[in-house]
Amino acid sequence: MGLDTLVAERGDALLATAVLLTGSRPAAEDLLQAGLERLMRHWNRVRGDKEGYLRRTMYHLAVDQWRSRKRRPEVLTSVEPPGRPDGTDELHLRQVLIQALATLPPRQRAVLVLRYWEQFSEAEAAEMLGCSIGTVKSTASRGLSRLREVMATWAVDDAPAWNGAGR
Repeated sequence: MGLDTLVAERGDALLATAVLLTGSRPAAEDLLQAGLERLMRHWNRVRGDKEGYLRRTMYHLAVDQWRSRKRRPEVLTSVEPPGRPDGTDELHLRQVLIQALATLPPRQRAVLVLRYWEQFSEAEAAEMLGCSIGTVKSTASRGLSRLREVMATWAVDDAPAWNGAGR
């Protein structure tokens, strides 16, 4: 598969993941572009799964961004998985969760995106991030705990009307 085919077939999914990792669409586009540039530079040396290499690169770049500049929380407007329509209550819940996710440190955000958005196992997430399974477990636990804290502090009026009964 060539780069054009990869971007044409998987570009939307890659961009959606990048939005979750960065907190905004413009930052996500920059992250995806940086990942694509690295993939292009190393194209001949990458053996096997090119998309896997690109995703790993994006996760590492997203986690490392805090080192190079001051982190600014940003509010997301919408992120939807490709080809999956939502009702308004579920969409509102998703937006609230994405905004809460954007408040997390980059490493926690990356682990939660890998585990719960991308549906990676703990071992796969650990391999992708280059850390131990225990680190993935503890980071996911802290990230979920922090998400609960953030969600609990938001006013009831700001919370979505969704109560889970619609599923």
